[in-house]
Amino acid sequence: MESNKIIAVVGATGAQGGGLVRAILNDPEGGFKVRAITRNPSSDKAKKLKEMGAEVVEANIDDKASVVNAFKGAYGAYCVTNFWEHFSPEKEMQQAKNMAEAGKEAGIKHVIWSTLEDTRKWIPLDDDRMPTLMEKYKVPHFDAKGEADEYFSDSGIPYTLLFTSFYWDNFIHFGMAPQKGEDGELAITFPMDNKVLPGIAAEDIGKCAYGIFKAGETYKNKIVAIAGEHLTGKEMADIFSEVYGKKIKYNAVPAEVYRNFDFQGADDLGNMFQFKAEQEEYFCTIRDVNTSRKLNPELKTFKEWLIENKDKMDI
Repeated sequence: MESNKIIAVVGATGAQGGGLVRAILNDPEGGFKVRAITRNPSSDKAKKLKEMGAEVVEANIDDKASVVNAFKGAYGAYCVTNFWEHFSPEKEMQQAKNMAEAGKEAGIKHVIWSTLEDTRKWIPLDDDRMPTLMEKYKVPHFDAKGEADEYFSDSGIPYTLLFTSFYWDNFIHFGMAPQKGEDGELAITFPMDNKVLPGIAAEDIGKCAYGIFKAGETYKNKIVAIAGEHLTGKEMADIFSEVYGKKIKYNAVPAEVYRNFDFQGADDLGNMFQFKAEQEEYFCTIRDVNTSRKLNPELKTFKEWLIENKDKMDI
């Protein structure tokens, strides 16, 4: 159907974007078709999307002109950045600005911006509950996205700010899988005490975004915050134990200890978990699981996700 509306998806070979691309391709009667935007159309992932039926277009969000070209003729755009590629909040904000301006110039009718809170609204820079990082951030990978929200809300394009949650996929790709401690016992480690952590399968973020596009006017100029399930560290450890058939415990360390772990970004993540723990009521309330399931009826629980991905972790 040539009348199908085109959704241009930034980061189409990544976790969120890939989820949205597949959601559109798996719903041929949904009224949408997909334009997968990637820096490298010759990558295996890009080729796979093309084989599945996606239009694959090359663009780089560091180059606004390329994004304008990639957005032209599209009804909607899904915009996402990856802080962990470069660890630069300033670069992330510039990328967001490029995408917002490109959307305006290309005449996009609905943009979804994958974002997170600017934690400085809760914890000012002079608040010494947690250290200030990179001179002007508390949680750099949150704050830059949150600050960039205004590029989209001020652009004049109908927008949805999509607040995501902790990816359960981090257990696979971010070194957060259960590991043996000095006592020889397997444990997952977070500085969350007994507080609840909203989480989601990365694939489901894309599916929820598709639900937002399908809902037409409903979520335009609104914030939507999503999660697959809200769980404490102990509850996640218990589910790990059940799925793997071996004892896995929850190691609740202080945020200060986590900040000093020996990997790049540990200070950022330590601050992030502290923010989520201190602002538990706000953070969980806005990320409503029922709303997420309404957008994406296939929304997975943590246990369902873990069973599906069991073999991807060597535990």
